[in-house]
Amino acid sequence: MKIKYSKDSLKFLSKLDKKSVDRIRSAIYGLTKIPPEGDIKPMKGYSDGRQRLRVGSWRVIYKYGMDNEIEVLCVIDIGNRGDVYK
Repeated sequence: MKIKYSKDSLKFLSKLDKKSVDRIRSAIYGLTKIPPEGDIKPMKGYSDGRQRLRVGSWRVIYKYGMDNEIEVLCVIDIGNRGDVYK
């Protein structure tokens, strides 16, 4: 499974310290396993299958998709608990 990061999520990761980035990236890697690992909940109000992953006080918004017959995990946004849903 391939992982694609949005521009906003990469920008957020660049501002964090290395330990936090490693923690978030390992949690995202857990989403590629079958069944996915982590505190996952589907997001209400979206019809494209978005879900959120809780990593401490951060949230990762993502969805699964297909790209040229390769399954892709699209990381849409990463942010603090109160800010990422806005």
